[in-house]
Order: sequence, then C-alpha cells, then structure tokens
Amino acid sequence: MTGSGNPSSDPIELLARALAQTAGLIDGVGTELAGHPTPCRSWDVGDLISHLVFDLRQFTVRANGGNPDWSLSFERIEDDWLHVFEAGAEELVAAWRGAGDLDGVIELPGGAEVPARFPLDQQIAEFAVHGWDLAHATGQSTEGLDHEAARASLAWARAALRPEFRGSEEENHAFGPEVAVAEDAPLYDRLAAFFGRDPQGKW
Repeated sequence: MTGSGNPSSDPIELLARALAQTAGLIDGVGTELAGHPTPCRSWDVGDLISHLVFDLRQFTVRANGGNPDWSLSFERIEDDWLHVFEAGAEELVAAWRGAGDLDGVIELPGGAEVPARFPLDQQIAEFAVHGWDLAHATGQSTEGLDHEAARASLAWARAALRPEFRGSEEENHAFGPEVAVAEDAPLYDRLAAFFGRDPQGKW
C-alpha cells in the first residue's frame, strides 16, 4: 500500500461529495426496506446503513489523529438514518479540514509509509462502494452517481488492495475475489466488481 492512485486536487471536497451522495441514497430508503438483503454478504439494508454510521465515527477518530478500534462492532440503528448520517458526515469533514497538511507521508501500523491523504482516499472509496451497494439493494439508480469519486476510488483500490485482503466472510476477509466485468461496463459496476460485488447478482 504505497500509493493513492490518481488523486483529486481536493480530496476533502471529494469526500464531502461522496458523503452527500450517500446521504441522498439513504434519504431514498424507507424503514420498510431495513430487512432487505444487500450485496454486502450477510448484511441487510439496516445493517449496511448502521455500518456506514459506525464508519463515520471511526473515520473521525482517525482524522483527529487517533487510532480507531476496529475490533468493535457497529450498533444497529433502526430509524432516523438520514439525520444520524448527516450529523456524522459533517463531523468527519470538519475533522479532515482541521487535520493539517495532507501532502506529506504517514506511517501505518506495521511500519509502511503512505501518502498522508491515504486514509482520506480510503474513506472516499468506502462510501462510493457502499453507495453502490445501497442503491442496488433498494432499487435506486446508479446512473447519476459521482464519477470522479468512483474513478478516484478505483485508482486507490488498484494500488492498495493486495490479494491477501480478499477471501470469504467466514475467514474475516473484508473483500471477496474480484468479479469479471466488461471493460466498457458502467464505471460504478466496475468499481463494485473490483471490490468483489457481482453487478448482475441477486441478493
């Protein structure tokens, strides 16, 4: 994990756009869909949205210079999804705006050095991919989703996701094997496929 792909000139702005996009998708989800399956393996829609809120809180700890505890599990949120997500998104963007210089390098646990903006690029990818997940799970269109966020996410992932990160959920791997799609497939489908989703799959 030594690069961030092809970064935007303002990654914080791109993160803000990815978060706003996710909020818009959450706004299109009624609570009656909470139990619907998603492309995220064993998670249903309620789990996915709850995970996204958990991500916001953990990522804010990271943006503020702390070390998130990823051994924790997210708590399921049953309602008021949009308000809770938007409040967390605002805190995350504010934390990154106060984080200082993103042009240097940082050291990850284990000693690897990466660009200082690496965690930010990772977060953009998290919300871009899960936005696709949520759209597909709830019957929302992906045609109008932010292409710059998807391009940046795919570039980051190609540089950062090593083969050993992929595998089964039972083995606690975060990502499944890459799914083959056509080179001219829609950009978000290519992004999702790289993260182990099947754009033609049924859940």
